Amino acid sequence: MSINPEKIAFLVDSCAEMEPRHRKGLPVYVVPLRIACKDKDYNDGEDIFAKDIYKRLEKGELPKTSLPDMMRVDRTLENIKRDGYERVIVLPLSSGLSGTHNMFRLACGERKDLESAVFETYSGAIPIGGVVLQLWEDIQKGMRWEELVGRRVEHLLRNSHAFFSVDTLEYLQKGGRIGKVTALAGTVLNIKPILTFAEDGQLVNVAKVRGRKQVQGKLIELVKEHVGDHKDFNLLVANGGAQEEMEQLKKDLMAAIPGCRHIWDSHIDGTLSVYIGKGVLGAAIQILD
Repeated sequence: MSINPEKIAFLVDSCAEMEPRHRKGLPVYVVPLRIACKDKDYNDGEDIFAKDIYKRLEKGELPKTSLPDMMRVDRTLENIKRDGYERVIVLPLSSGLSGTHNMFRLACGERKDLESAVFETYSGAIPIGGVVLQLWEDIQKGMRWEELVGRRVEHLLRNSHAFFSVDTLEYLQKGGRIGKVTALAGTVLNIKPILTFAEDGQLVNVAKVRGRKQVQGKLIELVKEHVGDHKDFNLLVANGGAQEEMEQLKKDLMAAIPGCRHIWDSHIDGTLSVYIGKGVLGAAIQILD
């Protein structure tokens, strides 16, 4: 039986990578970003998924992403209240990548019947999902609202470090995230960039490897650099159309960095897949102490 005396819920968007098995039994409410395709608009994670985006990209289509529907945000907050929750921790995709943060902030500000804390995550994908899962564990151990929103959330966000490889630079270039020269050079030289979230929440390139085989080792190296003297931490892995490689990465990461409290795995959502394509691998560490 779960412990939640202060009736706390979580509100995230569809870019918080959390598998249904991880969300089961947790008060996590998800608002989908929208993805506009040639035939119609879809809701990320509901009627369109990463695998559908890959098929469209392979056919030459480049979907467009957009903010959630404001009415959907309001309706979700209403559902949270109706389900008996009185407080909500809100963790949207980085404002450096989306306007979802401001949308959630405005919607929560209109509610007088829900106490809310909206955080600038400066992040996305597996770090956000990992923060939610760890906060829920903290609540189960008796951590109160004041400590959660006053200290713990910021600590987890500040001490979560994620790295992603992309198999091709093509979609980042088409989406206006990198220049044509960079994309061309990467393609010709078989360069695989490693991306992370900068301090302003935007994606930046922190490393490059030549060839797919070098990716996993570099991801492990980058994660390991953040362990230092820390003894209490979680590990996370993710993939976009690279499930078998992720399973191997998970094993190798645990062997290289033993002693984690949890290791969580997930898949990349449809929205981010529009920009990074298929063949994505990600690894992250969340420092707890």
